[in-house]
Amino acid sequence: MKFKPVYWLEGEEEFYIDQLVNYAEHRILTEAEAGFNLTVFYGKDADWTAVINACRRYPMFAERQVVVLKEAQQMRDIDKLEAYIDKPLSSTIFVVAYKEKKVDGRSKLAKMLKEKAELYTTKKLYDNQLPDWTSELIRSKGYEIAQKALLLLVDHIGNDLSRINNEIEKLLVNLSGRKNITEDDIERYVGVSKEYNVFELQDAFAKKDRVKAIRIIQYFESNPKAGPIQLILPSIYNFFSKAYMIFGQQAGDEKSVAAAIGVNPYFVKDYLAAVRNYNYEGIENGLLLLHSYNLKSVGVGSAATEDASLLKELVVKMMV
Repeated sequence: MKFKPVYWLEGEEEFYIDQLVNYAEHRILTEAEAGFNLTVFYGKDADWTAVINACRRYPMFAERQVVVLKEAQQMRDIDKLEAYIDKPLSSTIFVVAYKEKKVDGRSKLAKMLKEKAELYTTKKLYDNQLPDWTSELIRSKGYEIAQKALLLLVDHIGNDLSRINNEIEKLLVNLSGRKNITEDDIERYVGVSKEYNVFELQDAFAKKDRVKAIRIIQYFESNPKAGPIQLILPSIYNFFSKAYMIFGQQAGDEKSVAAAIGVNPYFVKDYLAAVRNYNYEGIENGLLLLHSYNLKSVGVGSAATEDASLLKELVVKMMV
């Protein structure tokens, strides 16, 4: 396989950078070659002269050597690497992991990287991209996941691709030969209750099921990490915002409605249920209430009210 002399990996999404660095460390050289020809630096402790000197060495008993600079964003005088990047050694593969940000595009270093190096810039996925990304990752490993299980997993972990990948690996080890991940698996191996979670609370709001909503809120009250109000309110607000969009759509089948409001067809029935149970005025009022209680949850216009009390008040006012 043909490699470029310099790979500069930068940006906000660490998962892709870590994957490429792991490949550079463990897949380019054989184990025997790596003993003499793999050098790893960490930006906080690395001296630019030592990095350049390592890159300028010739490989021993191999066609090439690999030099990896991790956490490069913490390295002082990193611009001094320009001298090497301008004239790299063809027998060295120099991999730089510059996380959390990008090099200033106006700098000489940035211009040189575009011209002389293989530049790979990553960015965080949007939250609405996480389910599809996670589903595709699971499929790439030869497995499938139920839609509700998928959303439970993504909602619990959030926008942390490395952790999502790690949890999936843990799940797969425990499937005992099965090829499909279920809600029970998420509950058992990830630690997310399939009955007491944000999606079930959302379902209770959509159906105006006060008993179920209060039961879930009481569970959250006893298990604060399971449902922080800062996660609950934006999630329910987003749900009702999409339901509100349905009123602006022409009548159509569930698939066309799902496409119009940007949701998975599997869940469109929940949004249609909210439309039936609340009507236009009810959903509009609900959005105003959700916005108001979101402000109260951060102390605006509310004197240190417990999160559970705020949620119970919201249930009573919305489910009239």
